[in-house]
Amino acid sequence: MDKLHSLYTFIDLAGTFAFAVSGAVAAREKGLDVFGILVVAFTVACGGGIMRDVFIGAVPPAGLSDWRYLLVSASAAIITIFLDRFLQIFNRPVLLFDALGLSLFAVSGAEKALAFSNNNEVAVLLGMVTAVGGGVIRDIFLNRIPVIFEKEIYASAALIGALVVVTGHYWGIPNKWTFPAGFLVCFLLRLLALNYHWKLPSFSKEKKKNTERNKID
Repeated sequence: MDKLHSLYTFIDLAGTFAFAVSGAVAAREKGLDVFGILVVAFTVACGGGIMRDVFIGAVPPAGLSDWRYLLVSASAAIITIFLDRFLQIFNRPVLLFDALGLSLFAVSGAEKALAFSNNNEVAVLLGMVTAVGGGVIRDIFLNRIPVIFEKEIYASAALIGALVVVTGHYWGIPNKWTFPAGFLVCFLLRLLALNYHWKLPSFSKEKKKNTERNKID
């Protein structure tokens, strides 16, 4: 049990760091000051987890009560501010770290929901909420349309990653297999969608009009 708790904590903190970097980079690109970067980084890193903890009754939320989450998010923001050359090693760092955070939080969110005796359906949904909640808050803060409301394969990737963890739990598969499996499925699906421009179908009014016009012709 101690090993499981340590693994969960490590995954959660790793996701916190990844999302904090993505939030800090996005805030820096928008020209925010140091305080704004720190706030966005923390909100992105801990927003989804705080929402999850409130939903399952784990209050006060770990993102507010555990000093490690604040330290990790602040450290990620400082690295982003002062070590820009380090981040340039990665191609399109916001998308990379956002994909990492998405995947890590999808599996950790589902696992924590299961640990609090929630059913499988709730665990899958809360895994997704944990993964996408911070990104939604980031986009609102930065005056952007949240990714999950566009055609991006984003929330659906988190949903599938969480589903892998919950399915493994249902069949009694050890976490040492379901955690990396759920992470890899979500991470690879997100990266492949970005690379090959996979989109979910959309139904705009303009598209509907074009379809009707084609039928008339």
